[in-house]
Amino acid sequence: MSIKYISAIILAALTSPAIAQEEMNHDHGGANYHAFRLEADFGRHGGVNIGSWDLDGWYGNDYDKLWLKSEGEIAGSITEQAELWALYSRNISTFWDAQIGLRQDFHASNHSYLAIGVNGLAPYFFETEAHLFVRDDGMISARLRQENDLLLTNRWFLQPYIEANFNGELDRALGIGSGLSDANIGLQTRFEFSRGFAPYLDIKHERKFGQTADWARLAGEATQSTTYNVGIRFVF
Repeated sequence: MSIKYISAIILAALTSPAIAQEEMNHDHGGANYHAFRLEADFGRHGGVNIGSWDLDGWYGNDYDKLWLKSEGEIAGSITEQAELWALYSRNISTFWDAQIGLRQDFHASNHSYLAIGVNGLAPYFFETEAHLFVRDDGMISARLRQENDLLLTNRWFLQPYIEANFNGELDRALGIGSGLSDANIGLQTRFEFSRGFAPYLDIKHERKFGQTADWARLAGEATQSTTYNVGIRFVF
């Protein structure tokens, strides 16, 4: 599936909601506002400096939003992962948004993806992101992420999280197997000096599975690792 066809799908999906939003704002006085979160941290693993970033936020109103995401990791001077997302997000129930848009990778093969999924609050207050991806060459993958903020005091927070990646078929070029390819589980502890500023400590364990792990072993790479990072969270 080429980028041209993916762009056409996105344009068709966005056109009618944009018209509906304009009418809604006129009838109900809907006002646009924004909320963004940026996390940047630093750690060291196996004698190599590791840095990562995670930007997640939106601009819009209670019904329609432009959702932007960027995340990545740098090991030494090498960019191991870098992604940029742009999604149209439509509220479909009290705690859930349906989303459609584009994801662009900026590492390895620089692939583009059509992204379709949901973002919302699952039972027991688990913030959930679940997305299906159709790559520009037709390959299909998926990602599930859940996290939960546990309040220790008025300023101390404990945030467990888990993320898993799935692939529809083998991708030898990227060394990714089918099924569950990799997952990570982590725990972030942060202290909020204010709503907009919070330093944190993040402990994360990552593991590769199946054929992905087999190919990693053949390449002399580790199939699992644990990292300890310190970072800062900004909310604006």
